[in-house]
Amino acid sequence: MNPRKSALRLVPTALLGLALAAVPAAAGAQGAVPAPAAAARSAVAPAAAAGLDDPAKKEIAMELVSSAENSSLDWKAQYQYIEDIGDGRGYTAGIIGFCSGTGDMLELVQLYTDREPDNPLAPFLPALKKVNGTDSHSGLGSAFTSAWQRAAADPAFQTAQNDERDRVYFNPAVGQAKSDGLGTLGQFIYYDAIVMHGPGDGGTSFGGIRKRALGQAKPPSQGGDETAYLNAFLDARVWAMKQEEAHEDTSRVDTEQRVFLQQGNLDLDPPLDWKVYGDSYHIGG
Repeated sequence: MNPRKSALRLVPTALLGLALAAVPAAAGAQGAVPAPAAAARSAVAPAAAAGLDDPAKKEIAMELVSSAENSSLDWKAQYQYIEDIGDGRGYTAGIIGFCSGTGDMLELVQLYTDREPDNPLAPFLPALKKVNGTDSHSGLGSAFTSAWQRAAADPAFQTAQNDERDRVYFNPAVGQAKSDGLGTLGQFIYYDAIVMHGPGDGGTSFGGIRKRALGQAKPPSQGGDETAYLNAFLDARVWAMKQEEAHEDTSRVDTEQRVFLQQGNLDLDPPLDWKVYGDSYHIGG
């Protein structure tokens, strides 16, 4: 069983303002640039600006997260995933680990029901509202987990999972990373952090981790060195993970993200080789 999300992973809608206007990943990182170099950078700017938004890079991000969350690169197989992993958040389910105790599962099922009122999960909305904020299974149980797995075969539910992943996690993380002047690897580092720790400004939430990093290094948007800043962010992330016993294994940082950073792979270009919880993974070039 893999360590998963922080105990403070709450997702109030009011905290989703992290998706700031994106700026080019290279902005502010290099200071004054001679005209020939600037022209060369300009020539490749469209590709660089795409960052983790690029479909191929987004696929890599999904596989990297799935390796840590589900011990598999097949993230699309996780639409049907659901279990209580004993972390105090009730059921954890789906492609990003929506939790019955943290609000994001409730919002997902509500979205699905708004789009497809006659779906297997709609009858459980009242129970999901009651258990939100707890680890209770009251009104859920095996009937709910079976309904989840039936719903997972519905393309409309798969789309709803994709849309909520992007709205709550992917878009805010990538938007903030671009605003901080970070390239593709930095955008992924932010995304993986918000997946585990959730949005918000608490000390072990994404905003708190970023604040801790900003206290140690400047991001490229403020004239800082990108690698130095990302090392500071990963240090802050490890600190946050160690505040909870379930996350004491920090290999998704130490033998994955830190490896890419040490290699200087700021564009997150394959081939990629990494380990999570002792398991080895590879994405070819």
